[in-house]
Amino acid sequence: MSINLANLEASSQSLVKAALKAGADQCDVSVANGHSASVSCRDGKIENTGRSEGDSFSLRVFVGKKVASVSTNQIADLDMLAERAVAMAKVSPEDPFQGLAGPDEIAKTIPTLEMFDNTTPTNEWLRDFAMEAESAGLGVSGVAKSMGTSAGWGTSGFVLATSNGFSGSFIRSGFSCSAMMVSGEGEAMERDYDFTSTVFLEDLRSAGEIGKTAGERAVKRANPQQVKSGSFPVLFDRRQTGSFLGAIMGAINGSSIARKTSFLRDMMGKQIAAANIQVFDDPLRKRGLGSRPFDGEGMPCEAITFVKDGILQEWILDGATARELGLKSNGRASRSGAGTSPTSTNTWIPNGEKSVVELAKDIGTGFYCTETIGHGLNMVTGVYSKGASGFWIENGEIAYPVAGITIAGNLKDMFMSMIVANDLEFRGSTNAPSILMESMTIGGK
Repeated sequence: MSINLANLEASSQSLVKAALKAGADQCDVSVANGHSASVSCRDGKIENTGRSEGDSFSLRVFVGKKVASVSTNQIADLDMLAERAVAMAKVSPEDPFQGLAGPDEIAKTIPTLEMFDNTTPTNEWLRDFAMEAESAGLGVSGVAKSMGTSAGWGTSGFVLATSNGFSGSFIRSGFSCSAMMVSGEGEAMERDYDFTSTVFLEDLRSAGEIGKTAGERAVKRANPQQVKSGSFPVLFDRRQTGSFLGAIMGAINGSSIARKTSFLRDMMGKQIAAANIQVFDDPLRKRGLGSRPFDGEGMPCEAITFVKDGILQEWILDGATARELGLKSNGRASRSGAGTSPTSTNTWIPNGEKSVVELAKDIGTGFYCTETIGHGLNMVTGVYSKGASGFWIENGEIAYPVAGITIAGNLKDMFMSMIVANDLEFRGSTNAPSILMESMTIGGK
């Protein structure tokens, strides 16, 4: 499936000219283009198929300190669209922090990244891939049934043209597969999953591996027990630790800092995590799911170490939040139609020295968490409390599955006690190894 970015870029530049002609002092145009297809299966049958495609144009105009935006799926009448946006801006309230990046700030070159695989799978291929995953899961001894499998593919293009001289575009592709299997019957049912998501088809894990892993995980969780309440070490599986990294990135997001809704709002330049913790963000990582050659304001993207040796180095900033905080953007603007917001790209915590097995032996007795339930996180205070399931560790070994408990703590304390394992894998845009928190409150029986 091809996307003609050159035509979209030319249309965007024409719309910029129309907006300036209509009376805008500054303006920019972004275009989001996408094609996607998916197939889901259950019990050996196709359960659902989906396909979508389309373009979305967004024109943002500035008249003095006033700003307005309009969006459309087609731009047949450029002048009318531009005149409407300018008229809206003239009656809008002033916003002192909105504006375009300066001509000296915009990217002068656009790097070539490995972001696009032009392979277009057919619906039949997606169906067969999903069914193969389900068959592999059902083939695991102890699996009672399938909760469904799916396979998907998509491409997305992004175009940005601004009145300060920037014009650029990029396209990305994505392939995915997921499976969920169930062990046991009735109230004794336990389910677990596996998934894979990549930019290039050749990097996708096999359907058989996805289904088999989901089945094996579900079987291991059969006949869970509860444990007594108390304070214990908690070792989080790497499938869960991305949420902690996400919490760090959310707490250092410039928008949260400007609104004073972050528990890390007063911690710039201070220790926020254990001394061995680093947090990297690299938008130029090849085949990264969060890669981009320029940001949503046309600024160049560079790798940033946001946390070094546990010490907070920078906020995540776009132009508007940077100006509100009296700082400069660090190229982390993400375009969202009406404006921009600061976002991370490819973020990860690097490996530690010990394996998960070694960390389990070190703690002796504790909880190995493979799943959390609920949204029990207060980003203003850092208070953390969620339902959880996983496995109990005794004498440094996995003893039995656990379910129906809660785990609680405060992220400020949890981050300071983090010990990372050495099992990092890049399976998303936010990745971290398994992480040991030295002490959390467990609510059980």
